[in-house]
Amino acid sequence: MADIEHGPRCTGWLRSFAESHGPQMSQQSKKLQVGILVCPGFAIVDTIGIHSVFGFIPDTEVHLLWKDKELIEAIPRFPVHATTTFRESPKDFDVLCVGACPNEILRDEETLAFLKDRGSRAGYLVGVCSGSLVLGAAGLLEGYRATSNFHVMDLLPHFGAIPTRENVVIDRNRYTSGPATGGFDCGLRVLEKLRGEEVAKLSELSMEYTAQPPFGTGSPELAGPELTRKALQLFAHFTEETRRTVRDLPLRRAGAGGSEKGR
Repeated sequence: MADIEHGPRCTGWLRSFAESHGPQMSQQSKKLQVGILVCPGFAIVDTIGIHSVFGFIPDTEVHLLWKDKELIEAIPRFPVHATTTFRESPKDFDVLCVGACPNEILRDEETLAFLKDRGSRAGYLVGVCSGSLVLGAAGLLEGYRATSNFHVMDLLPHFGAIPTRENVVIDRNRYTSGPATGGFDCGLRVLEKLRGEEVAKLSELSMEYTAQPPFGTGSPELAGPELTRKALQLFAHFTEETRRTVRDLPLRRAGAGGSEKGR
């Protein structure tokens, strides 16, 4: 979503939102810069939450970030392209978000260097699902409590992170969560920090975000051992590939993050 003042025509509720809150927020603070990593094979479900929360906020630019602007395909099949290349990217982001990515990204030096550089200065870092592993591989979670999807959460210590089994884990300016709804949950919490509780509440209402899963099996604790076993089997190939990739990466140790650790 482009800057609301120069992007596509607003929907009715968005126009009302902008008219009623835009001047107030413009006076309160500068234009927000929000970055979302997109790459071939990234999980659209993990990043749509952040995009939905911030894409409608006045005086906000949302950048879909990748090396180039060629058409790429997210998963499940969803064609998209970056709006901003690494080279064109702002130096300082208010929010930088990474969702689940293919394992190749965990050893992609160009992408990790970009994330480390921008992430070390970002106001808030958000890792959704195994996006937290990508942040870890970039050296951005050393000494921080963090979570991920339950399949690979035990890999977080390899990056010096402290695995914490919660839906959303907040440690200073690092926000990590499980997949799907975790992006909305993190986004709304960060929006509250940046624009205040009223704006965050209005955003939640405008999206009618009232997550009510029909079966109540959205975590291993809720699903029970048998269904959890089936879910682990379903993604066993991907999980084992992730484990092999992480084992081959340099081991990071908590406390090695320098000045970032104290943020």
